[in-house]
Amino acid sequence: MQRISFSASGWETWDVARQPLIREQMPVLIDDDLLFEDAPGSPRPTTVANRYLGELPINGAPAVRTWENSAGCISAWLSFLQARGVHPFNDRRELRGALSMYAEYRLAGPLKARWDHTTWNLHVSILSAFYDWAKDEGVLSVVPFTYRVGHRMAHGVLEKARKNMAKLGRPRPHTTIKHLEWDFAGLFVRALGGLDPLGEPDLRYRRPREGARNSAMGGFVLSSGLRRKEFTHLTTYEIPPLPARPTTLPVLFPLAYAITKGERDRTTWVHYEPLATMHQYIDLDRAASAEGFRWRPPSKLGEPLYVEEPDWEGARLNGVRRSWKSLRPAERLCLITPEGQSPLVGLQSTGEPFVVSIPWFRRDLSYAAWHL
Repeated sequence: MQRISFSASGWETWDVARQPLIREQMPVLIDDDLLFEDAPGSPRPTTVANRYLGELPINGAPAVRTWENSAGCISAWLSFLQARGVHPFNDRRELRGALSMYAEYRLAGPLKARWDHTTWNLHVSILSAFYDWAKDEGVLSVVPFTYRVGHRMAHGVLEKARKNMAKLGRPRPHTTIKHLEWDFAGLFVRALGGLDPLGEPDLRYRRPREGARNSAMGGFVLSSGLRRKEFTHLTTYEIPPLPARPTTLPVLFPLAYAITKGERDRTTWVHYEPLATMHQYIDLDRAASAEGFRWRPPSKLGEPLYVEEPDWEGARLNGVRRSWKSLRPAERLCLITPEGQSPLVGLQSTGEPFVVSIPWFRRDLSYAAWHL
């Protein structure tokens, strides 16, 4: 079974009446013989799966990563059934037998095919949603999973909840949360700036040109809890304003939904000192390193977006006022400020990624890499 990422580029040459109603980057499953039907009016299971995947954006799953995870899960399940001659929408008893074999294969089978409990539970959730959808669409009458119905308290309201019995038990959340100790975090931030554990310049360390950015970004991310996608595509205009006086209370930090996980509004907090360091970096070191360099986004990303009249809420992009919240990652990479620079906080003046060498960071490693 093959999996591709759909692109409508050049659809006019495909001998079709109109552009296919498939989202860009939507995964599409194709059998090895390139057929979608066994006979007229008898679609293959992959065709049904593609229908399900195509409706994910309007069923609460707008993120491309979610589409890819769902496609990978369903593809692996259909391939497993196909190899054993089991149809995915036939007899429930047969499907439950195949599901039991699948659990053995994934949890105690060959090492290269083995999953941990978290991965197994994720795939069970995806397959459960797929079969619930197939039942609602009339593809099958009974789903292969068994559920136990109970109750739970959510926001002070008692509501029904069901548990998929194919899922495995997990440790309590408090036993799995990992925290980075503050003294170790400070050590890490100093290392990013080319300093030794005592805060002095490390003579073994080839001092980077972007050392101020390294430590500023490291401290800012550790304080605010930004995800990689969020701080990679964060613009200087979205950094919260620095309070007039130092404060022990953290500063509110709203994030644009277009760069958060699942494209949902998210608000976090950042402490005063990391925020002040970030503002100092933007006003001094970043401005100095970018002087004389003109940013031009790669042509493959599309038309450049020239920023005019920027403020904390948004700016005029190519003459049209738009909010930062609505700009997706690919569009943010095309932004050009009035000074001819990229407004992305972590982007190097040359637009290239960088690696920080920290000889003393791990005794058993010669270096540690930190990519922003």
